[in-house]
Amino acid sequence: MKRIIYVPHDQLNEEFGALATASKSEDLIVLVESARMTSGRPWHPERLFFLISSARHFAKELENHGYKVQYIKAATTTAGFDEIKKSLGELPIYCTQPSSFRQHENLQNYGVNFIENDFFLTPRNLFASWAKTQKSFLMENFYRKQRVHLNVLMDGSKPVGGEWNFDKENRLPPPKNYNWPKYLTHERDEIDLEVASELGYEPKSYWATTRKAALTQLDNFLKIHFANFGPYEDATTTENWALHHSLISPYLNNGLLHPSEVIDAAQKRFAKGDIPIASAEAFVRQIIGWREYVNGMYWFLGEQYRNHNQLNANLDLPSLFRDSDKTQMNCMKNTIADIEERGWVHHIPRLMILSNFALIAGVNPQQYLDWMREVFIDAAEWVMVPNVIGMGVHADGGVMMTKPYAAGGAYISRMTNYCKGCYFDPKKRVGDNACPFTTLYWDFLDRNRENFSRNHRIAQQLRGLDRLSDLPELRQRAIEVLQRAKAGSL
Repeated sequence: MKRIIYVPHDQLNEEFGALATASKSEDLIVLVESARMTSGRPWHPERLFFLISSARHFAKELENHGYKVQYIKAATTTAGFDEIKKSLGELPIYCTQPSSFRQHENLQNYGVNFIENDFFLTPRNLFASWAKTQKSFLMENFYRKQRVHLNVLMDGSKPVGGEWNFDKENRLPPPKNYNWPKYLTHERDEIDLEVASELGYEPKSYWATTRKAALTQLDNFLKIHFANFGPYEDATTTENWALHHSLISPYLNNGLLHPSEVIDAAQKRFAKGDIPIASAEAFVRQIIGWREYVNGMYWFLGEQYRNHNQLNANLDLPSLFRDSDKTQMNCMKNTIADIEERGWVHHIPRLMILSNFALIAGVNPQQYLDWMREVFIDAAEWVMVPNVIGMGVHADGGVMMTKPYAAGGAYISRMTNYCKGCYFDPKKRVGDNACPFTTLYWDFLDRNRENFSRNHRIAQQLRGLDRLSDLPELRQRAIEVLQRAKAGSL
């Protein structure tokens, strides 16, 4: 044995990273299931099940392909390395560059040799070279360069369809009397059941834990959902938890799928001629645009970026985030219940319901970030830090986004069916049944008037604030809403 190749639980791919050059005769492949990973925080059990079972399936696959593999349970990753050294002696350890600053530091201090991370389409140094030339980090600028650089949906030097972005066509509210296609379910095998037994948890059937099943999920999306993905990608409805979303983010984020194969498959499907360009472009933008941009920004902005709290938001995370029964708000209740059920909701509930509430209520960014990391099946440090600190709660003061994603009940009423039958009225900002989103939206602008006084993108909203005749009553109502949120009775 000449070397050890360490494979983290988010790099489960035989063809990329350190495994791309692995020798079946000379390398030992090591996966470590650390106690910190399983019990260090109140992780969602579906998330834990998914990550652990996927890793054990992957280890078994490697063995079936002829590799020498050790899957170790230890207190920490480095404790697992120490255990191997007791039997094998000092061997060099190689690993693909980790996905977080903390893991990178821990492995580097242990003396691990790093191989460049190619689980993304944009090397970190290439993204940094782009970011250094920007006055503002506009994702759209990055995305257009990506389209050209990767030759995705391009007609020579021009974008297919004549436009770079068809976002305006993809903002339809949830349709009425719509027949939503069913999504796949995944049967559990012996490895799944073993993991479930150890966790004391009965897993759901929503998520695959093998590469084969992840590929089936991608194929199902491209055949059944791709064409209608775009129009309703920003809608949310109680009638269907997934709509036409691809549901492949967990597999992209743990390595079972690679973005290059996803884009290749999407382009081949689009070439058949029956996928609207608005849907194809929207999906491509999520993969080569937003996903690559967020990862690039995580590494470019640095380790301390996660600690920003420029709006001085200090409300403790309300208990309703951990218990859907502690609120009468239909939008929050349904969204959190969905997370409790399967550890996932799509990007609009994450941004315009959960993060919107955290933003306008003034929830501490780091507490909210920790919660997001713990409950989502596709969560990773590199994903959540920019998405929460930069986009979700505007805690960086505008480094990533030039305006906060704050909205009142009117937006939720327009883009979801949550307001139907809700105790709260999205049109009201004061009174006992005034929608907390509507109340807190205006109170948020009022509290942060000075912070946003020079931001031309929300000047109109601030002028609207000046026209409110019931501002004193609104401020009092906001105090009551936040008190009830703290007490877990909103």
